[in-house]
Amino acid sequence: MNNINVLSLFDGMSCGQIALNRIGLKINNYYASEIDPYAIKVTQNNHPNTIQLGDVTKVDGKTLPKINLLIGGSPCQGFSFAGKQLNFDDPRSKLFFEYVRLKNELQPEYFLLENVKMKKEYQDVISEHMGVEPIEINSRLVSAQNRPRLYWTNIPNIQKPEDRNILLKDILDTDIPSKFYLSEAAVAKIERSKFGRDYATVNTDKTRTLIAGYYKIPSDGIYFDDGTRKRRYTPTECEKLQTVPVGYTSCVSDSQRFKMLGNGWTIDVIAHILSFIK
Repeated sequence: MNNINVLSLFDGMSCGQIALNRIGLKINNYYASEIDPYAIKVTQNNHPNTIQLGDVTKVDGKTLPKINLLIGGSPCQGFSFAGKQLNFDDPRSKLFFEYVRLKNELQPEYFLLENVKMKKEYQDVISEHMGVEPIEINSRLVSAQNRPRLYWTNIPNIQKPEDRNILLKDILDTDIPSKFYLSEAAVAKIERSKFGRDYATVNTDKTRTLIAGYYKIPSDGIYFDDGTRKRRYTPTECEKLQTVPVGYTSCVSDSQRFKMLGNGWTIDVIAHILSFIK
């Protein structure tokens, strides 16, 4: 299938577009629903033909052409084991029903919805509305990041990707600017926090899940100890952890890069799933 019309909800920095280009699926129109101005800036910098639709609650399916592929990862803070687990009472999680609304309105040939691992009772509600059970894929199979995620899709015959055996040491930058090293005060603040002292090293095979709050100190984030000093991962290392092209997010500040990469998809997982489209 080529020259497809795509609608991407909660598009972020347009990870779906990177994945489609990576596998060579030709795009006719790519419609993106996103409200974060920094994510939109990154998208338009890399994909200037993207048609931005704005707030998902205001997207009217009747104004769109036939959509061949509907994709999205609705905000997960209300579902996550790492969050407060507010379930569907969380207004961010209610955005899932906007995905369902547009799926029902548009009747796309194929759909893909991504979300975090969650309580089975929440997962079952999503599965009921999507009409399919999810497949679980951990990004560790295609990257140096441990990132288990659930994918609901009607794309047939999906198999999990083979393990590429990518290790943390394979993605580390060699020339680290001093600004990414942590001060003694920052290290002390991290070690006093509830998030612990789990620093990766060059001997760590896979690092922990990158999150949107990674730019905050302390955060439930991931840090690296090179044997001498402790530091953040650089934005380009975070891009490599998400298998995003190096430099893709470079048109915005480091804090915004960290935020959108933590919110984003692991591109090679999405590309693998989409590669099963006939």
